[in-house]
Amino acid sequence: MWHDRERDGVLGSVLPSAVVWEEEFGDSASVELFPEEAVLVRDAVPRRVNEFGTVRECARRSLARLGVAPVPILPGTRGEPRWPPGIVGSMTHCEGFRGAAVAWSRDIASFGIDAEPHEPLPPGLLTKVARPEEIPRIAQLGRRDPTVQWGRLTFSAKEAVYKAWFPLARRRLGFHDIAITFDPLVRHFRARLYAAGLVLHGQSVTTVSGNWTDECGLICTAVVVERNHSCDMLAKPVPMAEIERPAVSAGRLSGDCVRGHG
Repeated sequence: MWHDRERDGVLGSVLPSAVVWEEEFGDSASVELFPEEAVLVRDAVPRRVNEFGTVRECARRSLARLGVAPVPILPGTRGEPRWPPGIVGSMTHCEGFRGAAVAWSRDIASFGIDAEPHEPLPPGLLTKVARPEEIPRIAQLGRRDPTVQWGRLTFSAKEAVYKAWFPLARRRLGFHDIAITFDPLVRHFRARLYAAGLVLHGQSVTTVSGNWTDECGLICTAVVVERNHSCDMLAKPVPMAEIERPAVSAGRLSGDCVRGHG
């Protein structure tokens, strides 16, 4: 069962019902951090503190939907969120959006979400994000549907892949270790992995799948590794009848490697 796009938010457009989520389109200055969290942003500017707190508030509200008590959400060795036992999750934030999602690890092996402002990549970054064979595909998609920023979408899809990859593989994954192929009709994508390390049920995983949406001025992507899939990270495509074409907005981007966990 998939969330109803007519009723649910941005994350509900790309996640299965086994994953619960919360999202916000602004920050709350009244969010209370655990002491262990507060020390991580004690020297940060107020904007960063609010962003940090709001995304963790979304995470705790998501955990509450599973009946899990509030806990500190602390970073691991590579910045990944450390979740309570029996929980898998992912967080994301960008200009004007914060979101978090969690699931029981008995149902979902791992997953990743990413949200980005729906605007072009800064000049010069496409070749750092996309493999050589992806660049003409991105250009062709842009000619067919110029309302979507396909370079930014490629970046976001690779971010979601990495966030799903890392908890299982526990190793680095670069932008050029991933090649994305989009299906625009069903807002689905497949990612070929050129780095070894992801093993599920004793099988090496070389292809993963996900969903994407563009709405509320955002691009949002998700990749889900379900427990009952032996060799593929699979997120089911949204039916064509539910596809909408929403608005476009602003954002930011930096760096030349997969950024991480939000």
